[in-house]
Formats: sequence, C-alpha cells, structure tokens
Amino acid sequence: MHEVRSAVPDEVERVLGMYEWLFAPPGSVPPRWEPAHAREAIAATIASERSTILVCEHRGGLLGFCSAYLDLDSVRYGLRCWVEDLAVSPGHRSQGVGRALLDAAKDWARAKGATHLELDSGLARTEAHRFYDREGPAWKGYQYTWTL
Repeated sequence: MHEVRSAVPDEVERVLGMYEWLFAPPGSVPPRWEPAHAREAIAATIASERSTILVCEHRGGLLGFCSAYLDLDSVRYGLRCWVEDLAVSPGHRSQGVGRALLDAAKDWARAKGATHLELDSGLARTEAHRFYDREGPAWKGYQYTWTL
C-alpha cells in the first residue's frame, strides 16, 4: 500500500530533488530551468489553495510526486485540474506508485470542484504513455507549445 499525502512546506528541497527523475532520458532539463525559481514555485504550489504537490511516501522515503493545479474554468468543460509534473523514482516504477499519485490527484481535484483532469506528456515518453493508456483516459490529443 502506498501512502500519498500533500507535501508540506519543509519538504521543498526533497521535492526539488525528485525533478531529476523528469530530466533523465528521455526527458531533459528545460532550457530556462533555475533551481532558485523552482524552490519558490514549489513553495507557492504547496501553500496555495488552488494547487498541491502530492508525494508518495514509504518508510520515510519519497517514491514519487505529482503537482496539480486548478487553472482554467472552461466554457465547454468546466473547472480543469492540470497535472503539470508526475514522476516516480526509477527504482519504484511499475509498482503502483504512479497510479496512487494519479488517483490522489483525481480525488483532490474532485474535492476542489474540478470536472476533469488533464496532463500532457512528451512524445518520447512511451513508457509513460502506456501507463496513462492503462488508466483509461476519457480522450487523448496533441498539445502544441510555443516558448515565449
């Protein structure tokens, strides 16, 4: 059984360290990644009523994390919860950690009044795509991003 809970303010550094799992191939460090800004953003995400960072903990170790944000009240679909980051320790993948985090994000979003949860995933993350497909999404699509 995996314990999933909201991160607390004194865990900013621990959460920051887990971002390395997203940067490992097939991922990469974002072009404008700055750890100082990341620390501030993590702290703000933890502190806000409209966002959370969920962590999966086992025996004091963090096995994964998921950041979720209430970000858009769509005319067509209602209040969206956006999962920006979801990562599991390489040594704990395929052991239910990702599912526990995604389920907790859905529960958090429902409790906040969201009607749907969305995320995107880079095309090279084929293992992640298999996981998301197994989780039964209502629909799939493409996302396009422009760097400003």
